[in-house]
Amino acid sequence: MPTSAKTASQTPPAPEYVGFGPRLGASVIDSIVLLPLLIMAIVIAYRHLGSGLDMLLAGGDDLWVNYGIPAAFTLVFWLIKAATPGKLVVRATIVDATSLKKPAPWQLLVRYLGYYVSLLPLGLGFLWILWDPRKQGWHDKLAHTVVIRTAAQ
Repeated sequence: MPTSAKTASQTPPAPEYVGFGPRLGASVIDSIVLLPLLIMAIVIAYRHLGSGLDMLLAGGDDLWVNYGIPAAFTLVFWLIKAATPGKLVVRATIVDATSLKKPAPWQLLVRYLGYYVSLLPLGLGFLWILWDPRKQGWHDKLAHTVVIRTAAQ
């Protein structure tokens, strides 16, 4: 048999795109995992800042608690595992939409910022996953990523 001829067993299987339900479940799991981290950050800050924390949280500086910690948590997991703990539980991973390999760091940053774009028009960018053929939300489309099922380990 010539080496250039490919048999059906040599072609890689088509990826299984992960839909809205499992991705929503992964987000709930991530929120449950992240909540204790946020509480610990507030407790540590309170111990170090005392009553100054009340002023900090009353002002605009609580952005770190509301946005900075979740962003850092998400981006670090995406950089290391190409998934958050919730996505790992539902056996899903983020990959480049073309190569199906681990996305570049810039793609992950664009994807995270794209969450806000997806959320703004009443969450339509997330609901887009329901009818998109590759189950991409707007954040996926902006970053050129897809979420696919990973093999059971």
